[in-house]
Amino acid sequence: MVAAGNGVIINLGSWIARLGIPISALYSSTKGAVETLTRAWAAEFGPSGVRVNAISPGVIRSAGIPDGAETPGETLMHGTPANAAGTPDAIAKAAVYLASDDASFVHGTVIDVDGGRTSVAVVAA
Repeated sequence: MVAAGNGVIINLGSWIARLGIPISALYSSTKGAVETLTRAWAAEFGPSGVRVNAISPGVIRSAGIPDGAETPGETLMHGTPANAAGTPDAIAKAAVYLASDDASFVHGTVIDVDGGRTSVAVVAA
């Protein structure tokens, strides 16, 4: 991509990278590293025409799980603005945007696609 003078890299982080969750230290720390790597690569490769960004998915409903099913992931989303897990399609649409020319001025950004899980105080009812 550097030799060609253009390209797009989209890394995948996780909402877990920014919150302390019991028994998730290794996963959380590696996803935090992905977010830092995204910014470092943007600085390193951006001047060569390569855009680097990341998507930080929240809790995403697995295929085959019926709408409204109470899974541990759904429980984690109680009290968020979305109040439910997301869909794979939401992540795909963010990736399409970041890969498109519409995002030509977006560099080193982590887009949270998490139903508000990390940006809003969660108040479970």
